[in-house]
Amino acid sequence: MAESSVRQPPAAGYYEFFAGGGMVRAGLGEGWRCLFANDFDPAKAAAYRANWGDEGLRLGDIGGLTAADLPGAADLMWGSFPCQDLSLAGVGAGLGGKRSGTFHDFWALARSLAAEGRAPRIVAVENVCGALTSHGGRDFEVICRTYAEAGYRFGPLVINADRFLPQSRPRLFIIGVRKDAAIAADLTAPGAETPFHSVALQRAVERLPSDLRPGLVWWRLPAPDATPPGLSSVLESGPPGVRWHSAAETARLLALMSPTNLAKVEAARRTGARCVGGLYRRTRHEADGTRVQRAEVRFDIAGCLRTPAGGSSRQTLLIVEGGRVRSRLMSARETARLMGLPDSYRLPASFSAACHLTGDGVAVPVVRHLAQWLLEPLLASRPGLRDAA
Repeated sequence: MAESSVRQPPAAGYYEFFAGGGMVRAGLGEGWRCLFANDFDPAKAAAYRANWGDEGLRLGDIGGLTAADLPGAADLMWGSFPCQDLSLAGVGAGLGGKRSGTFHDFWALARSLAAEGRAPRIVAVENVCGALTSHGGRDFEVICRTYAEAGYRFGPLVINADRFLPQSRPRLFIIGVRKDAAIAADLTAPGAETPFHSVALQRAVERLPSDLRPGLVWWRLPAPDATPPGLSSVLESGPPGVRWHSAAETARLLALMSPTNLAKVEAARRTGARCVGGLYRRTRHEADGTRVQRAEVRFDIAGCLRTPAGGSSRQTLLIVEGGRVRSRLMSARETARLMGLPDSYRLPASFSAACHLTGDGVAVPVVRHLAQWLLEPLLASRPGLRDAA
């Protein structure tokens, strides 16, 4: 894969939909030029403007856009469409739901661009892994069929942000390439490969109808070389607006723990070192079938950040040091660091707005990894290289 890492297209242009605060833009980096960005949320659009300026940003529903609103010709069209109807926290409406159904509006624009001779070379979508199993796999089939019928070969990947950051955040990425575009031989594999073709993804592919198989590509990505930093790396020293819990409040959290989780805390205490854990609440079934609320802790990574609407939006940190156990809520800046955003990134003033922004975003180093090892090499491919069809 060494050859792929050095291919860099000059000033690749892209359209981004469901842009949020521009985390995909941060991940793509300076070698990419944003031609158009869209989001319907005024608070997210304000954060986008604060960090990237107003040029190219359109506030409004994607369903109200037409191809005439999109300038020029983009190399990449990216859509992190809403996950609520596909996630475990959703109501199961799938791609027929009001929010996740905006996937169809996204592709209506892509088809309109193609009709004008402006089909992007690459179309990428991102969503929760629930999209693999939603409606018994039928929603995943719809996504793949949409790519195929629009004239794209497509390849799914599951990438967890925990390979880059101290946060468990697995997400499904589907990268499609126009069928008339060349694909370098080293960008594809003959079959599923670890670590980015999970067992769940492979099962979803196995359920696809046979007529979709010819258009499927197994993208080959290297695993990152560096070990992700620990959870302590995101901590702020004395974050404003965040107080330490009282001893009684921390004791109540510990009282919610199972013996297994209490043992983790005790093991951390015995080290004598500073140990930082992410604590989150879960409803669990006891052996007798009763449902109880439990506090669970991990001393390596944080749980997946969520929006306020998704529940468990504000995570708790458990810090064990010198035999003492303390707890407090996570700050807005700490959630931004868990997404790979630099401290120079301007967050909304309120925690709720900042949490909505970070909980809905795409982890920045994941986008950078995709750009370096797949998107940029795909744009640099030239006729004469092996065609993946």
